[in-house]
Amino acid sequence: MGAVSYRLSARLPYQVAAVCYRRGTSGIEFLLVNTDGGRWTFPKGGIEPHLSPSEAAANEALEEAGAVGAVDRAHFHVYLHSKGVFWKKRGVRQFAVKAFLLEVRRAGTPEEPLRNPTWFNAEEAKAALRQRRPIKYSRELCAVIQLAVREILGRPAPCPAPLLGGHPSLGRHSL
Repeated sequence: MGAVSYRLSARLPYQVAAVCYRRGTSGIEFLLVNTDGGRWTFPKGGIEPHLSPSEAAANEALEEAGAVGAVDRAHFHVYLHSKGVFWKKRGVRQFAVKAFLLEVRRAGTPEEPLRNPTWFNAEEAKAALRQRRPIKYSRELCAVIQLAVREILGRPAPCPAPLLGGHPSLGRHSL
């Protein structure tokens, strides 16, 4: 985490985000969810007192996207996020969001309704995250995708599942 990220997280209240991904035949895909305002985002939220930041990120993935998987213990990036609108009493609030990679093993129905979890390739995810946002925040979210791709590509590819029946000619794979 760089000096700018440290200053962000030291001055602002922070949340955590689960940057949910999977590796498919067409490359890396990201799981995004709808906000109450209809924009695409990562599953994110506050940290419950009994959870570590990475556990809180995994919890947000489950609640908002129905996603379960392996979450990194350390965040890979901190980005700036705004919440609210200037014409309401609370106005616009800014947060530093610690982003955690979560490799999705299983995706089901989210606990929160109307989140519409949807898979996007990296370019589609950046386009979706740019929609209906000020440039400042859309750049922040696009940087998250770029850094996530770099981080994921630097990891070893997962091993294929072992074959059932002990012989490759059977062609069946375990789940």
